[in-house]
Amino acid sequence: MKHYDRTIKQVTVYLSGLFILTLGISLSIYAGLGVSPVSSLAYAFTLATGISVGLTTIIANVLFIIIQIIITREWKFRSYLAQFIITLFFGSFADFTLWLVQAFLPMPETMLLRVVYLMASLFVVSFGLLGYLSARLPMMPYDALTYVISDHFNMTFSKAKVTSDLLNVIIAGIVCLLTVHQLGSIGIGTIIAALFIGKILGVFIRSWQQPLVKWMMHSKYKP
Repeated sequence: MKHYDRTIKQVTVYLSGLFILTLGISLSIYAGLGVSPVSSLAYAFTLATGISVGLTTIIANVLFIIIQIIITREWKFRSYLAQFIITLFFGSFADFTLWLVQAFLPMPETMLLRVVYLMASLFVVSFGLLGYLSARLPMMPYDALTYVISDHFNMTFSKAKVTSDLLNVIIAGIVCLLTVHQLGSIGIGTIIAALFIGKILGVFIRSWQQPLVKWMMHSKYKP
């Protein structure tokens, strides 16, 4: 029972983190100043095809799984299945949260409001990442790919993260230029997100990760 109680808490924190993360991404999309690197390829696909950001999020993450298989030349069925299931949740959350912000927040008709939405997205994304990472459950394909790049090419995780973000942004920019003839998903918001989300997340981790993990590991059931 104790293990079951802990697992329920971990899954709750994990899914809540994913939901909050997609809410932050939707805020950045609504701001229209460029989305974070992790979302840039999916949103580029949306601009190019007109299909929902949730579906393109799933498509992009399936591509990230395929790239993992190509790099490692290994077929880890359970790992890839878990990543795919997480991707389905993430894509569904993306569509729902984008509907939420469009339905309940004022249209960003001024630059000031667009900047406000962008700044808010940085903190919301960081808070979502805090829950998602603290739960210590399977990673999404994009994050798993970063670890694969780090291990396979003998790079530090930070360098692998910069590399994967940069490649994602470059490919997203190319997709947008070829299809909508502008950078589309790439903008000043992309640069700001790349520079500041990690720093904000670091503050959140130092302040709240330990109490959050302690709460998840504590069980009301006695052995």
